[in-house]
Amino acid sequence: MSSAAAPRTPRSLQTRLLTTVLALVLVAWGVAAALAWHETDEEVSDLLDAHLAQTAALLRLQPLDELDEDRLNEAPELDKHQPRVVFQLWHEDQLLARSASAPQEPLTQRRKRGFADSQVDGKAWRVFVTQGRESDVRIVVGELQSVRREIVQASLTSILKPMAWALPLLALGIWWAVRGSVRPLGRLGNAVAARQPQSLESLSTAGVPPEVLPLVTALNDLFERMARLLATEQQFTADAAHELRTPIAGIRMQAQVAQGATDTQERATALQATVQGCDRATRLVEQLLQLARLDAEATPDRSSTPVADVARQVAADLEATAERRQQRILLREPMAPGVHIPLPEPLARVLLRNLLDNALRYSPEGAEVQLQIDDQGDGHGQLSVEDSGPGLTPDDQARLGERFFRVLGTGQSGSGLGWSIIQRIARLHHLQVGTDTSPGLGGLRVTVLWKA
Repeated sequence: MSSAAAPRTPRSLQTRLLTTVLALVLVAWGVAAALAWHETDEEVSDLLDAHLAQTAALLRLQPLDELDEDRLNEAPELDKHQPRVVFQLWHEDQLLARSASAPQEPLTQRRKRGFADSQVDGKAWRVFVTQGRESDVRIVVGELQSVRREIVQASLTSILKPMAWALPLLALGIWWAVRGSVRPLGRLGNAVAARQPQSLESLSTAGVPPEVLPLVTALNDLFERMARLLATEQQFTADAAHELRTPIAGIRMQAQVAQGATDTQERATALQATVQGCDRATRLVEQLLQLARLDAEATPDRSSTPVADVARQVAADLEATAERRQQRILLREPMAPGVHIPLPEPLARVLLRNLLDNALRYSPEGAEVQLQIDDQGDGHGQLSVEDSGPGLTPDDQARLGERFFRVLGTGQSGSGLGWSIIQRIARLHHLQVGTDTSPGLGGLRVTVLWKA
């Protein structure tokens, strides 16, 4: 069996930038060289053609009376560069004169004035034909195409050679610039790598390039969220250690009483107290977990829920708890079925459960708890929970929501976490929670207002 291919290691950002930029430079250089070749070829060809025409014009000015028509007249070579351009003087079909390096065969059969390309003895020529002073005299000036190409190549070389020498310097400059551009990323990586696990301070943004700033900002946001999460975990640990100590000690004590009980009634009473202690500890752990989840929720869910439906379900769930103490939960109709609370259903259930549970817990046996939902118009809604308990003083109402705050003299066990959960939900989802005295029942009234 062939083993799976190892994942390909991605190239570094610096390597990719260098490769891309150098490739673009080479392509641009190649395009520039091709354009330079084309432009140089055209310019030099036009210049050489003009030189041929000028040479023909000078020959046309020369008198032909001294030429011997019975023999071929050859012009001597006066300069080493002279053979580059050759000429022929034709009288009808007779060659009267030519330059020393010109062939005896006609350079072209063209008789009209103008330029032409021709082949003579296997060599390519560029020629210019014009009429002499006499109408039967034809002047032909020619130049080898190979010589013209050499001139073009020499001209192009003089242009491209400096550009070619500049390429290594340009590549070095690009390497230096790219290396300097990615250096902030390297410094950022070193700064993060050098941190201790518990170090969650924000990274400095001083001197950070704009292209790297979003990354630094995102890292700082991550560090901030991690710091909040760590603080939440530490708070949860402290809360759990603080609050679970008492119920666990009570459970242990009741278990020891049950172990040492001498009669059935004493043992049953101790076991019942143990079960109640376990229930209180379970409820406490549930509240601690709910509060920890709310504390860690940085971006709350903005969905909404029909509050009347959830209220009926929660009231039904707590009906058995109320009946054990001969209490009654009354849902005051109409329950505004069209009103939505800006909470996802699980949080709406947690909010209502804590409101009703607190009202039942701190009300005496036989008490009544009323729940009412009102449509305030313009998208506003209101939820109120009233009880017939002893109520709270204004000072105690102001302290509601403090973790582990207990109202003295109620005779009820509790941790104060229920109110912390209610207020944390309200802060996250922009609900307004208020308390006052119930005008109808005389106990505490809790009002929750919102805009859907």
